[in-house]
Amino acid sequence: MNKLIASVGILILLSSCGGGNLDQKKSKLDKLKKQQAELTEQIRNLEDEIAATDTSKSEKYKNVAVTEMQQHTFTHYLEVQANVEGDEDVMLNPMSSGTVTAINVKAGDHVKKGQILATLDDKIMLQTIGELQSAVDLATTVYQRQKNLWDQQIGSEIQYLQAKTTKESAEKRLANYREQWELTRIKAPFDGTVDIVNIKAGQVVSPQVPAIRIVNLNMLKIKGELPEAYITRVHKNDNALVQFPDLNKEINTKVSYSGNAINNMNRTFNVEVRLNNKENILRPNMLAVLKIADYTNEKTLSLPVNVVQKGLDGEYVFVAENKNGKMTAMRKQVKTGLTYNGTVEITEGLNQGDKVITTGYQSLIEGDLIKL
Repeated sequence: MNKLIASVGILILLSSCGGGNLDQKKSKLDKLKKQQAELTEQIRNLEDEIAATDTSKSEKYKNVAVTEMQQHTFTHYLEVQANVEGDEDVMLNPMSSGTVTAINVKAGDHVKKGQILATLDDKIMLQTIGELQSAVDLATTVYQRQKNLWDQQIGSEIQYLQAKTTKESAEKRLANYREQWELTRIKAPFDGTVDIVNIKAGQVVSPQVPAIRIVNLNMLKIKGELPEAYITRVHKNDNALVQFPDLNKEINTKVSYSGNAINNMNRTFNVEVRLNNKENILRPNMLAVLKIADYTNEKTLSLPVNVVQKGLDGEYVFVAENKNGKMTAMRKQVKTGLTYNGTVEITEGLNQGDKVITTGYQSLIEGDLIKL
């Protein structure tokens, strides 16, 4: 505006230079300069008055969003990749050598404890058992007769004792053969499901041959390995979460076992949780993520980790406070605790009800006026 007045004055002066003497021109120039000074003063005064009353130009507000601090539960978890295993999962081998004569199950069949899954050739053994049974029957008959005679004081004691010994020996031989005969049966050691059948009828097998795998899917265990640094932070019955990414499912449970020994090879210790597979959706060797709660505070404050900024004097956040009737960004020093899943616990510096600026804080300076 000052430049405009000066330009107008000069134009008027130049337009008047066409006539009159020098004194008249100087007098006219002085008069115009005086008018220019008066106009400049008036313009300055008006600008000051406008600046004093128009806050939209003198005060700039920054748009922000706040989060009011409220106490809640903060939990920190240790996470580890884990694997699903059957709580009862065995590969059955034949207990003796022989030819497979019958296979009574197939993969997927549900079986009961003690059920015969397969048999080996037992023809010769059954013949021997029959002969031994006959010998036991004869020895028992002789013993009973000798006993009756001895009870009547007839005969000698030696005859009685020999008959008794013969009977007992025959019974032991028969019992031993029956035990060996039982080894020709492959039986289910528990209720479960047949997972694999590796043998075929007519195949010659031995105790070294894997035959049938049985899995109990009702109870499963989730096994993982944690670094040794956490061995004092994980305990039996700690709360835990098990996530199954492929199933988009999460299950709450507790730690059932925490190892006390460190693996020398990878410096880890074992940790397990047990799950009831009542929905029958989990399978052995399925991948899982095991989360173990190693720290919980039921009454604490927390913030998104990116809201907490770092300065030369430590960590801080901006809070919205009313200063002289205007919302103002104020800087507050804080101390933080553990961080989990993008959230950090605030241990010092904030109180319940504080309005922490969580959006628009990046460009703030302490004392900036803000608009919520």
